[in-house]
Amino acid sequence: MARRPRPKIVTLSDAAAARVKEIMSERDAGYLRVGVKNGGCAGMEYVMDYAEAPDALDERVEDNGVEIIVDAKAVLFLLGSQIDYEVSPLHSKFVFKNPNQTDACGCGESVTIAPFVDADE
Repeated sequence: MARRPRPKIVTLSDAAAARVKEIMSERDAGYLRVGVKNGGCAGMEYVMDYAEAPDALDERVEDNGVEIIVDAKAVLFLLGSQIDYEVSPLHSKFVFKNPNQTDACGCGESVTIAPFVDADE
């Protein structure tokens, strides 16, 4: 039986891709690094950084013209997520739209994320 294709770990909206490309060009960075870390009142925080090269165990994804590297420990927490870039009169920020997120703190700085479970397996 053929396995269905695995969804991309993370994708970028057009707005997020445009902003990431702009920042990467300014910083002369080769990759966008995304992941999660323990912290905050809800338990986890999303992290984004720029990197020159992936680490040995990183997962690599290309989306919307951006090379993305994902920390191997974060894959099950981020699978199926989209990163968007929102601009309002009071702020501009990257926002994770994650189907695995189950809760968030009131200030929006930390989240609760359940690891991805494939219902078909």
